[in-house]
Amino acid sequence: MSDTIPAAPHIPVLLDEVIAALAPAPGETIVDGTFGAGGYTRALLSRGACVIAFDRDPDAIAAGQDWADGEERLTLVAADFSAMVAELEARDALPVDGITLDIGVSSMQLDQAERGFSFQSDGPLDMRMAQAGMTAADFVNEADEDEIADVLYHFGDEPKSRRVARAIVAARPMTRTGELAHVVRRALGYKAHDKKDPATRAFQAIRIHINRELGELADGLLAAERALKPGGRLAIVTFHSLEDRMVKRFLRTRSGSAPSGSRHLPQAKTVVEPSFTDVGRPVRAGEDELARNPRARSATLRTARRTSAQPWTEEVTT
Repeated sequence: MSDTIPAAPHIPVLLDEVIAALAPAPGETIVDGTFGAGGYTRALLSRGACVIAFDRDPDAIAAGQDWADGEERLTLVAADFSAMVAELEARDALPVDGITLDIGVSSMQLDQAERGFSFQSDGPLDMRMAQAGMTAADFVNEADEDEIADVLYHFGDEPKSRRVARAIVAARPMTRTGELAHVVRRALGYKAHDKKDPATRAFQAIRIHINRELGELADGLLAAERALKPGGRLAIVTFHSLEDRMVKRFLRTRSGSAPSGSRHLPQAKTVVEPSFTDVGRPVRAGEDELARNPRARSATLRTARRTSAQPWTEEVTT
């Protein structure tokens, strides 16, 4: 391992499984689409790979810059992973041998109260991964009641989304995470001894919405299909059922293993060659990892290998 590779401040989930799926070899180029604290990148570099790491969070890029300046096999890119094709092309780095994505909020973002991702510590109602654009406060203070309810229902699985949306509108304006958490809890009759804090669902839903996380994932899947060379490996870790279903549907469709139609409504036979093969079974954290990192409980890893077929023209639905 290079002496310039620093110790990991956070260990990413399913690290061993992701590295095993990517099988990096010395000299290969791997894209880490969600650099974060650099956990996957660190492990890839230690196996001799060259890494091009993306992150839309300027804090993550800034934190890794000294490291990147001292490691010639690491390139940091301040951009969404959905932009990887254009960014890789600009660096004459297409195609690549592997791509990994760790979808969702990072531990570093959750741990910083001033970023507003968590209600565990009071902070500004922000939640922006890229630190630009609409904040969570903008959304809860300006969106109409129906839009807020739809976001809570679709992205947070909140069964009483209408009630919570009415309470949010009635409590406006709000600027702090503690305020929003209090409003949600009061609307749902939360008691301190209840097993799960309902504010978790609301914060997740609003975060997914303002960061366009599902749209970014859909675009990222298309980008990965275009960026991987034949035989290139794809490894994606998700933390939410909506994300996992999207990845599952994409890989099943692109590998030609999507369910066929019934005899009453037969599915049109596709003539498009599969762009992915060797789609692995979903992998979840074992008990040892869960004991070390409870965040891994909701994580699911899905993997596949790129074929030599041309990328499909069909879009990914969210």
